[in-house]
Parts: sequence; structure tokens; C-alpha cells
Amino acid sequence: MNPLRSVGARLGLALAVVVAGALILVDLIVVPSLERNLINANLTRLEEAAPTAGSRLLLSSSYALDDTIQSAASSADARVVYFKPLTYDPPMLSVNGDSSAVTSTDVENDPLALRAFAEARAVHGTVTSGGVRYAEAAYPLIDGSVVLLRASLHDSLRSIHLVRSRLVVAGLIALAASLLVGYLAASIFARRIRRLERAVDRIASGDFSQPVVDAGRDELGQLAAAFERMRQRLAQLEHARREFIANASHELRTPLFSLGGFLELMADEELDPKTQAEFMVTMREQVERLTKLATELLDLSRLDAGRLSVEHDPLDLTALAETLADEFRAVARSTGHQLSVRAGDSAEGTGDEERALQIGRILVENALVHTPPGTAIRVGAGRKDGSAVLTVEDEGPGIPAEHAGQVFDRFYRIEGSVASGSGLGLAIARELAELMGGSVELDVSNGRTRFSLVLPAAPSGAPPFSQENERVEEPSLQ
Repeated sequence: MNPLRSVGARLGLALAVVVAGALILVDLIVVPSLERNLINANLTRLEEAAPTAGSRLLLSSSYALDDTIQSAASSADARVVYFKPLTYDPPMLSVNGDSSAVTSTDVENDPLALRAFAEARAVHGTVTSGGVRYAEAAYPLIDGSVVLLRASLHDSLRSIHLVRSRLVVAGLIALAASLLVGYLAASIFARRIRRLERAVDRIASGDFSQPVVDAGRDELGQLAAAFERMRQRLAQLEHARREFIANASHELRTPLFSLGGFLELMADEELDPKTQAEFMVTMREQVERLTKLATELLDLSRLDAGRLSVEHDPLDLTALAETLADEFRAVARSTGHQLSVRAGDSAEGTGDEERALQIGRILVENALVHTPPGTAIRVGAGRKDGSAVLTVEDEGPGIPAEHAGQVFDRFYRIEGSVASGSGLGLAIARELAELMGGSVELDVSNGRTRFSLVLPAAPSGAPPFSQENERVEEPSLQ
């Protein structure tokens, strides 16, 4: 990986850009502003001192003029130059007194003094003479003379330049520090990202054994927690997929092996018609078992793919309970079960009639298959807690408490059950019910096992479902 493209390098560079930008702003805004403030302060000081100096010069006698000028210069902390007018058109001035003991040639034609004389008003500004910048204030007097106060800006500007140079040095140090600190901090952060990257690669390759761990409480820590939840969910799905393949293979292999054996016997041996008929019955049962398993697997695949749609139409669960009883009455008689219907006056819900019948068939068939002969089985319908309910209740041996929470899992079967099945029926029933906005519930109590299909109730004035308003229809048993 190119080091310049790493997070550390980019973050360090970003910090350096921020620091450099701050330095540029300081140099372009703060330093010039400071310079202007210092110059304006000097001009204001000179402008305020000029009238006083002018008044003192007007009142001074000629023999005391030099002393007055020196005194005014000392009070104003500036050079004081006293001009007398020579001509008015064009305006010309001559130096009549100067606090400077060196020379007055540098101020003989001072533009601010000439301007104050020509315009008869106080003016101030800066001038450059001999490579040095000065702050000046010129004040005209009533007799036409002009007093000029000049102060060098060299020391003030030198201080500003010193501040600027120190800011540059400090900025360069901060720039280097930001690069280093940014790179180190980002490198630590990048290591956490690389750990997450390796964890995601493991998950992508199908290795769900190692947890995704990050002790941070920031956004990256939250991302790691989300990856960990994803890993756990994918691990569960992978486990379920492997179990599904193993169980489906087993369920398919058993009837196929049985069919192959019977076909081999019928082809290789001379069988009497009675034995052939028995073999044909058994083979037909195995084919029906395969057909049922294939249908269940197809339903599950459609449910998993989200391609199974259901209707949400008004549904009369009382009529549905009657239909189920009619369908299974012959089977119940052949197995010695007592099948009855108990339903309230009205149990109208919303759902898909075909899918609700499919769920009801699964529940009734489970009760018939997994309970001993002579067991009473009741199919009921009614209202409960604002929902429409279809119940299938039996008085069989019941489901052990340790298995009650797993009976809806795919391919789950209780060891030692009376009869075997694919273990898919209840899983399909639950998922179909949820697709219709309902649920399938299990209640094992007082020696009874009750499965309930709960669906959203349609608007109805029917009374709630209860044992008191049930009606019982006992079919004749033979």
C-alpha cells in the first residue's frame, strides 16, 4: 500500500493544511491589522498633541522659540517642526524651527505640511523619507504658520515584523508537530480499521469462529459491534443451512432408499399378488412422503426468498374449523382418535384462506400423528384479546417443557416421538402465520396441548372466544 495514501498520511496532511491555512490567515489578516492599529495609535497621539504644540509656539517669543520647540517635542514624544509661509500661490513654506539638531532638509517640502497650509486644516498620515516610514500630523496656526509633528514608525514596525517572524517559526514547529501527531494518531486509528478489515475478510471467507472485538466507544467501536452482530447472525444462518442440507438429505434419502429396495425386490423375486399389493401400498406411501417433503421444501424456499404472497381477505375461522374436521374425520376414525369441533358463534379474521387451511391441516395432522389412539382432539374457533383464533387441542402425552421452545424450528423432532415426520410443518405454519400478520402459539398445561393460529380480527360484534360459548359437535365413532 502506498504510504501517501494511508489514513495516517492523509490525516497528518490535513492537519498540516489546517495549520498552514491558519498561518496564512494570521499573516494576511492579523499582522496587517496589528500594523494598522499601531500606526493609527501614533497618528491619533500626534494629532491630539499638535494643537497644544501650536498654541505654545504662537505664544513663544522669538528668542525662546528653540526652547519651546524642544519642550513641545519632549511633551509630544515626537519631532516638532515649525514652518513659516513664504508664498501663498504656489504654497511654499520655510522651516522656522526644528527640534532635530541634525538637519531640516528632509522636511523642507513635507507634503502634509504643505497640504495643511494650502487647505488651512489639520491633516495626518504617513510618509517615507530616507527609507524610514514616519507618522505625521500637520496643524495650521492662525497666523498662517504650520506646526508639524513627526514620529518614526521604525521601532513599532520592527516589533510587528518580529512578531511575524516568530509566528512563522512557531507555525513551522506546529506544522511539523501536526504532521507527526496526525500521522501517529491516524496510524493507531488505522490499525483498528485494519483489524476490522481482517475480521470482515474472515467473515467473507466463511470463518465465523473469531468474534469481532473493538474496545473503543466511538463510531468505529459501534461499527465493530454491528459487525459482531452480523457475524453472529451469519454464523446462525450458516449453522441452520448446514443442518438444513443434512436433514433434507436424510429425509430424501430414507424414502428413496426404501423405494429402491422395494423396486429391487419386485424386479428380482417372484412375488405373489398379495405381497406385490402390499409393496405397492408401501411404495405409494413413500412417494406421498417425498411429494409432501418436496412441497414443504418449496414453500420454505419461497418464504426465505420472499416470493410467497398471501391475501388479507375476510376469513371465517368457524367455517374453516368445520372444513378441517370434515377433511380429517375419516383419518381420525381409522386411527381411533376422537375428533370434535368446538367453535364460538363468530370468529372472523383477516388472512389467506388457503394458507390458513394449510396451517390448520399441519396442526390437526400433528395432533393425529403424535398422539396415541383414542386421544381426544378438538378443533376450535373464536375470538380472544381482539384477535381471531383457530385452535387445535389434544389430550395426548404433551410436549416436554424443554422442547416447547424448539418445536417451531426447522427439521426439529422430539426424540422418541410416536411417529416421524419431516420436522418442517410447524416451521412452515409459523412463518405463514407471520406473513399474514398473525402467529402460531403453543400452550401446554393441565395435560393438554393446544396450538393456536392467531390472526388479526375483522370488524365484528361477535363475543370473545371462551369455553362457555363453545358448541360441541361430536362425530359418530365406529
